[in-house]
Amino acid sequence: MGKVVLVTGAARQLGGRFVRRVQRDPEVDRVIAVDAVAPPHRLGSAEFIRTDIRQSSIARVLAEHAVDTVVHLAVTGGAAGAGGAGSAVKETNVIGTMQLLGACQKSPTVRRLVVKSSTSVYGGASRDPAVFTETTQPKSLPAAGFAKDAVEVESYVRGFARRRPDVAVCVLRFANILGPYADSALAEYFSMPVMPTVLGYDPRLQFVHEDDVLDVLRLAAGEPRRGTLNSGTFNIAGDGVLLLSQCARRLGRPTVPLLLPAVTWVGSALRAVGVTDFSPEQIRLLTHGRVVETSQMREVLGFKPMYTTAETFTDFARSRGKGLLPPERAGQAVDRVAAALKVDSLKVGVAGAEEGAQR
Repeated sequence: MGKVVLVTGAARQLGGRFVRRVQRDPEVDRVIAVDAVAPPHRLGSAEFIRTDIRQSSIARVLAEHAVDTVVHLAVTGGAAGAGGAGSAVKETNVIGTMQLLGACQKSPTVRRLVVKSSTSVYGGASRDPAVFTETTQPKSLPAAGFAKDAVEVESYVRGFARRRPDVAVCVLRFANILGPYADSALAEYFSMPVMPTVLGYDPRLQFVHEDDVLDVLRLAAGEPRRGTLNSGTFNIAGDGVLLLSQCARRLGRPTVPLLLPAVTWVGSALRAVGVTDFSPEQIRLLTHGRVVETSQMREVLGFKPMYTTAETFTDFARSRGKGLLPPERAGQAVDRVAAALKVDSLKVGVAGAEEGAQR
C-alpha cells in the first residue's frame, strides 16, 4: 500500500494544482482533497470530501481513510473560496488549524505533516535585519491580518510536534508567491494600472514561483532523500531580490509615490470598493520590504528552485500583459521622480544648514 495523502484547501488554485501534481508520485496510492466549498477546477483521480476543517468531522475523514500524510494548504491571506469573508478566512486559518491538529494528534495513522506558512511571520519594521534566518525573532510581532494568523498557526504546530514526536513535521515559510495563476493580494496590486507606493521607500522584495511551490510541497510530503532532512522549518524563496521600482519598470506600470498616511487611506478605499486587499500588512511590506536566507532550504531540505526571484517576476509579468507605459518609459518616469525627490531633499538640507549658520 502506498501513501494516503490528505490535502486541505483544495478549492483554491494552488491546492487544486498540488492535488493533481501529487497524484503522479509513484509512492502515493490515494489523495483525499478537502475544502468547505466545492472546487471550481478538476482534481483528477483524487476523492473530494466537502468538509470544514473548523468542524470535528475532519477527524472522521482521517480515520475512515487511514491518512498517513497531511498537507495543510488552507492557511491563506485571501478569501477561502468563492464569496469567502475575512472573518471566515481567519477562522479557517486559526480555528481550522487547531481542529486539524487535534484530529492529527488523535490519529494513529498520521506520520507526516506539512504546513504552508509565510515569511510574513517575521513582520515588517524599520529596525528589522537586512536578512531573516529561520531562527530570527521579529522586532515586533504582527498585530493583525494574515501575518498574525501565520504566527499563531506556527505556534500550534510547534505544540503539536512536542505532543507527537513520532510525526515528521515540516513548516514551509514561503516568500510572496507569484506566477501566471497567482491570485494573491500582491498579484492584484501588481496588476493595477497605476501602483501607489510609499514616498521615500524602495523596498527589496523576494518571490517564489508557484511551480517551485508545488515541487517543494511534493518534496516535503515524501520520504527524505539521502543526505537531506524534510522535517523542520524552512524559508522558501527564489535567488536574488528585486526593488519595487524595478518591478514597476518590468510591468510597464507608473507609480504614484504617496506619503504613508495617504497610502493607508488609499488602501482602505481600495478595500472598501473591492478592488484589491491593500491591507496594512501589505503596506508594511511595500514600505520596508523583506528578504530571507535560504541556505537551509538548499543544504538541509535539498531543494533548489527552478526560478530566481527575477525569473519568477518575469513569468508573472508576461501573464499580465503590457502596462500603460513601455518598460523603458516607466523606468525613465521612476528615475525622474527619484531625482526630483533627491533634489528636494538636498534643498531642504541646504536651507536647514543656512538657517543654522545664521543662528
